[in-house]
Amino acid sequence: MLLIRCPWCGEREETEFRYGGQAHIATPRSDVDDASWARFLFHRDNPAGPFAERWVHIHGCRRWFHIVRDTLTHDITRSYLPSESPEDAG
Repeated sequence: MLLIRCPWCGEREETEFRYGGQAHIATPRSDVDDASWARFLFHRDNPAGPFAERWVHIHGCRRWFHIVRDTLTHDITRSYLPSESPEDAG
């Protein structure tokens, strides 16, 4: 079981959270073509190694935040606020 650190509530078991997909994906403008919209909806990175993800603490503060998790080992190196970048979040 993963232990995930919520920036507001502290470290909790993963069963208190829900995965929200890749972090730092910009929503396209409303006037984009269908191909661009399809890329936004369906194309995501799938790296072997560190990966920035969105999570929500559904059984706690109910807030969204980001973590950097290694997809090979599941080690979480940091959690941070959505307004921060992974580099800023020491």
